[in-house]
Amino acid sequence: MAAKRSSSVYVCSNCDSQFPGFLGRCPECGKWGTIAVHAVAPVSAGPDVAAPALESLESGVQTSVRWPSGVRGVDEVLGGGVVPGALVLLGGDPGIGKSTLVSQVAAGVGRSVLYASGEESRDQVAGRFARLGLAVGQLAFLGEPNITALAAAVSKAKPSLVVVDSVQTFTVPEANGEPGSVSQVKAVTARLAEIARASGACVLLIGHVTKDGVMAGPRTLEHLVDVVATLEGERDAQFRLLRTLKNRFGATNMVSVFEMTPKGLTLVANPSERLLADRHQGPGSAIAALLEGSRVFLVEVQALVQPTVFGLPRRTVSGLDQNRLQVLLAILIKRAQVKLATQDVFVNVVGGLKLTDRGSDLAVALAIASAVSGRAVKPGWLALGELGLGGEVRTVPSLVERLHEAERLGFQNVVVSAKVKIPGSVKIHAHPVSDLSSALSLSLA
Repeated sequence: MAAKRSSSVYVCSNCDSQFPGFLGRCPECGKWGTIAVHAVAPVSAGPDVAAPALESLESGVQTSVRWPSGVRGVDEVLGGGVVPGALVLLGGDPGIGKSTLVSQVAAGVGRSVLYASGEESRDQVAGRFARLGLAVGQLAFLGEPNITALAAAVSKAKPSLVVVDSVQTFTVPEANGEPGSVSQVKAVTARLAEIARASGACVLLIGHVTKDGVMAGPRTLEHLVDVVATLEGERDAQFRLLRTLKNRFGATNMVSVFEMTPKGLTLVANPSERLLADRHQGPGSAIAALLEGSRVFLVEVQALVQPTVFGLPRRTVSGLDQNRLQVLLAILIKRAQVKLATQDVFVNVVGGLKLTDRGSDLAVALAIASAVSGRAVKPGWLALGELGLGGEVRTVPSLVERLHEAERLGFQNVVVSAKVKIPGSVKIHAHPVSDLSSALSLSLA
């Protein structure tokens, strides 16, 4: 048997990177004073074991049992419902509605639930249930943020659903670090995975996000869980988007749209119609077909252009990447001769949604050009296309789905790339263009 050997490594508490020696600044994440020494457990060669029996996949796929969550839209995102023994991570900004959503699931799943909270007291959780008009039913509460106590409570109560709010507040006594540290988050998640597999209960974790909008904690947190879902949107905006980034039991990138009401999050069955209900029909307004996951939303893009009163023109944007706006303005100035060099430009996406899809480039450019010229976009028209630096209009993915959504809401004309082939199933009238100048002259009244 090989001799045992122990050593130590230096680990960053922020990003979990490992180094052979001490460094004042982590070269991976750039943080100062986060690297500390950690002992590595001795490793020894184990006894020889026989090769395990192998199984064939020809017997077919066994469909997992699922429970309805009781919340419309959540089942669609999860791929059909709650899976027993699964580990589901829900992330989102503070105040976006994570605790509200899991409370609705806990009250609507119709099974025994253990609500473990390290952030709120029993009275606070009970007050939220009463405020939302939710029945506590078969719900038990645990206010001790210790994974050992949680494991004992699950073994005793045998719940079908376990809610952990939040994973950054729970601790494992054997692990190093404070609650929320890299080592603690990894250890807590690993223990929760063991609890879920052993008990058959679905464990629903609430996770914090950083200021950059990514899930807080080590990246391995997302690898340990079965489902990663995020609740997105602005706290003062009208809608919330529930999106799956990872799903071992269904399709990824599924999206459901919710609206925050006094009784909690309510599914919006027809978000495009709601987003366009109060749209502006004058200059500076254009309609974009936004692709969010597997769904298409029609949103209004508004632009306001006015002469600058300072030496440096302002570029203010809401719902669109600032750098992408600068690129589109440069294309408008250089390729379409739109005079914007001495103009302040303000762009807003109505409804609180974010245009991360390049297929909305043409609509944004159209709204800005409309605001500059004072000519409104023709009624019943929308534009779909990505803009290249040469001013060319490029094709966009999922074009047929976008056209069907526009057709369903009554749009008769669409401006698209000249290289697009429109199938016969689409009844909307397509106007092919090759460059931005042609699109502007064709779309503006």
